[in-house]
Amino acid sequence: MRPDLAAFAEHLNAEGWATTCPLFSSDVLTKLANDLGPISRAASSRGGARHLLDLPAVQGLARSEPIRACAEAALGKPCFAVRGILFDKTPDANWKVSWHQDLTIAVRTRHDVAGFGPWSVKEGVPHVQPPMEVLQKMVAIRVHLDDCGPENGPVRVIPRSHTFGRLSSAAIDAWKENEGHIDCTVSRGAVLAFFPLLLHSSSPASRPEHRRVIHLEFAGSTLPRELEWYHAL
Repeated sequence: MRPDLAAFAEHLNAEGWATTCPLFSSDVLTKLANDLGPISRAASSRGGARHLLDLPAVQGLARSEPIRACAEAALGKPCFAVRGILFDKTPDANWKVSWHQDLTIAVRTRHDVAGFGPWSVKEGVPHVQPPMEVLQKMVAIRVHLDDCGPENGPVRVIPRSHTFGRLSSAAIDAWKENEGHIDCTVSRGAVLAFFPLLLHSSSPASRPEHRRVIHLEFAGSTLPRELEWYHAL
């Protein structure tokens, strides 16, 4: 099934997040889960796995027509996948995520460039906080391999918070106290998209079982020539 891309893009731009109807068949999702193999099993005990764009199955997903359509509706052309992460919530990894913005990107090699920093290293890969103009041309496209209802610890978002740039801890606290949040429940095979500057969090699942999500990040801008995206697909 194809999403209403105009409505999807309108809601995403206005509210900072949007969901779709299921875009992938059960057979496609089952094959994708099987292709993830040991990575998926490891993620079930520690909550996640990075560098999914190293995997041919996830590369194919990032290049698929439904995902490209969602990414291009958000960012226009050209855009490309720059990061892939698997998240899962199970009885062994039923984690909580506090309210935050996604502020870092993964790059091939560290180079000190004006406007980029601070730096960190995650699983051997350099990460850095880029200038706002880079983050404002990115979107997360999350493909759900399982149903995610209110009891599964869905992503929570504070609508419209993406329009205020990088927020201080005090500002995040003020948003939490003064603005309502929305639980983003998503059906199996559907997509949740949100901008990295949108405030989001999640609670532990009240009924922990598999809540597998392939989190793909797309970018619509290049980096200064000293820096290179870790993936650019």
